[in-house]
Amino acid sequence: MQEQTDPPGEPSPGLVSTAIQAITQHIRSEGLAPGDPLPSEAAMTRQLNVSRTVVREAFRSLSAMRLIDMSAGRRATVAKLDTGAMSMVIEHGITTQQISVQQVYDVRRTIEMRTVALAALRRTDQEAAAIAQSARLMRENFTNPEAVMEHDIAFHEAIAAASHNPVFSLIVTAFSGVTRRTWVIGWRTRSSDEAQLKMIKGHEDIADAILKGDPRLAAEHMAEHFDKSVKALLDAGIA
Repeated sequence: MQEQTDPPGEPSPGLVSTAIQAITQHIRSEGLAPGDPLPSEAAMTRQLNVSRTVVREAFRSLSAMRLIDMSAGRRATVAKLDTGAMSMVIEHGITTQQISVQQVYDVRRTIEMRTVALAALRRTDQEAAAIAQSARLMRENFTNPEAVMEHDIAFHEAIAAASHNPVFSLIVTAFSGVTRRTWVIGWRTRSSDEAQLKMIKGHEDIADAILKGDPRLAAEHMAEHFDKSVKALLDAGIA
């Protein structure tokens, strides 16, 4: 079948959407895994009977959604799970005031109460040690807010990983962008060393409950942590 020539101007959105669906269907029907190569642009052009411009735009769209990986001079490959697209959607929602920070934290509270309970039941000794280390590093660096923030984020991501459910890891990691935008504001509302160390102690309590294998206690500590975090943001005027 003869390859269509590229039409002038931008490719039709309808044709691009159809090509995207065809490429994702190819990934499913062929059982492709992360790292597996996709057909070349030329091959997809012939298969779909569309112009190369359409296929190229479909590949670019899938790459932007982090579903495929592209690099110059190499075939596109199936991508590993990536939080980038979900994170951008959440941050866009906040920036455009379609969702609020408080709503994000409400969802996080619900999800992370579950992840921490699962972590208490499923974690390995190595994972429990990594969670505890993040909490310990928060305390050791508490005079450096930026370092504390990064260890705090690592703490929550380590708990999600210890739940052994990759969907939870995907979601929790996607919240990191919002956390970096709001964390320092909440930290500053805890104006004394005592208040800041008390927040860190809450993380240590969560880590200890996970180490003990107590899902109920771990969930209670996580709920308390989020309730205090939301209050700190509200006190700072973040709704």
